[in-house]
This record gives sequence, structure tokens and C-alpha cells, in this order.
Amino acid sequence: MTDDVTAGAAEALGSAVADLHRVLRRSTSRRIGRAPLPDAQVEVLRLVERCPEISVKEAAERLHTAANTVSTLVGDLAGAGLLERARDPHNRRIVRLRLTPAAHLRIAEYVAHRRDLLLDALHRLDEPARRDIVRAAGQLHRLADLLADQERADQPPGSPGAARP
Repeated sequence: MTDDVTAGAAEALGSAVADLHRVLRRSTSRRIGRAPLPDAQVEVLRLVERCPEISVKEAAERLHTAANTVSTLVGDLAGAGLLERARDPHNRRIVRLRLTPAAHLRIAEYVAHRRDLLLDALHRLDEPARRDIVRAAGQLHRLADLLADQERADQPPGSPGAARP
């Protein structure tokens, strides 16, 4: 760890990211006029958005969650009209997932409202602060990737999402 990174700075960063997530989620949901989905369901939707046709088993591995947990989340999302399940034509035991048009619309609406909230807040900052925050976005993505890599490496061998040689 470098000298400019302290435990206090890391704690402050974690707190700021958590606060930003919570406020954005609450404000965006209020603006849309709909209760937010549980975080676990949002994770499934985001994964299926990035990986259309992913199987429940693959989703469980990527989310580091038990397949039956993902199956329950998928059932809830399908019941809400946000996910479609289809049997794999090459292996009927495998269920493939894709977003419904309603899910695409809901995600686009959420992203647009979140963007507008952020733009409004960013414009209330002075130019140097705004520039620093915008410039930090790429590094925050990199930090998230590093943490995800570490999470995979820390998984016990054979567990869902464990690093494979």
C-alpha cells in the first residue's frame, strides 16, 4: 500500500461510495415513483443485461451465490415481467435468461433519471471538483474490478465463482 492511502482514507472512500449509492437509489426511485427492486434482483438484471442468454448456473457462479438462490430471484423477476426464461435448444436441462422489453424500459428509465440527478448535482459543484469526480469514475470502475478479482481469488475451491486455474 502506498503512503498516500491510509486506513482512514479507505474507510472514507467506502463510506462515500455507500452514501452515494444509497442516496442515488432512493432519489431515483422516488423520481420514477416506484419502489426500488432489492439489490440482489438488480444484480441479476444487470448480469443478464451484460450477458444475455446466461444460464441460471452461470449466473450463480458469476454472482458467487447458490444456484437455488439465483433460481428464486429469477422466479421473482420473471413473475414481475422483467425476465424471460427459455430452455436451451441444445440442452433442455439448461434455462437461459434474457431481459423482457419491460425490463429494458425500466432500466433505461432508471439510468436516465439517475444521470439527470447526477448532472444536476455535478453542476452545483465548482469546476475543479466536478472535473476530479468525473475523472475518478474510470478509476472507481478499476477498483471495483480489483475487488471482484480478489473476491474470486478468496473463494474456497469448488465454491460458486471460485477462481479456476
